[in-house]
Amino acid sequence: MTRPAPRIDLFDVRPEDERASAFARDLRVIEALLFTSSGPVDARALKPHLSKEADLGALMEALTADYARRGVNILKAAGGWMLRTAPDLARVVAGPVPEARKLSRAAIEVLAIVAYHQPVTRAEIEEIRGVSTSKGTLDVLLETGWVRLRGRRKAPGRPVTYGTTPAFLVQFGLDAVQDLPGLDEMKGAGLIDGRLPAGFAMPLPSDDPSLREDEEALEPEPLDFTLSPPPDEDDSDTPDEA
Repeated sequence: MTRPAPRIDLFDVRPEDERASAFARDLRVIEALLFTSSGPVDARALKPHLSKEADLGALMEALTADYARRGVNILKAAGGWMLRTAPDLARVVAGPVPEARKLSRAAIEVLAIVAYHQPVTRAEIEEIRGVSTSKGTLDVLLETGWVRLRGRRKAPGRPVTYGTTPAFLVQFGLDAVQDLPGLDEMKGAGLIDGRLPAGFAMPLPSDDPSLREDEEALEPEPLDFTLSPPPDEDDSDTPDEA
């Protein structure tokens, strides 16, 4: 009976093999950087610490495959890589589950519109939804960290434009906003009625952080140096004279 070939440890190489040694060291560097980071680590943050001839694609492919059999996996999210507990072990390591704060239907609709149509203003959100949108709904999404203020539209009133954040991508396990499901995928999942108006199409989402031609930068918030008003004489602690 033929024995299976022994598995080769990616980190166990002969010192005289310079290329293999450099590859093994680069793997260890990436592993350390991922372990010490609280969020995704992108190529720009990794490359300065790797060898000159490092092939980041090959390194991440090897490391991801090696971690696939472990209790912690490597996930590609928000344009970078991060460590995450293997899905089948989530219950083992989970502590007391905090009470989840559910988004309202309005907040989910607004979040979807921002994701697909960004940069988008509140008026444009209302036009797409067909109903008015309360400021509280947008405030909730800003508090979650999934939506951010991008800039201002070059239009009368200079309305604020909204877009998604890297935290949105991490939360929903997306590498890029372009990974959001398209029209065919949403139809297949039963999320969209098959009887759509002729010519109906969904925009190709983009979360490019650079401002568009019809946007301008937000102004810095002014500092509030307002002094507290002096106390009224009637509010003094001096007892009234008899």
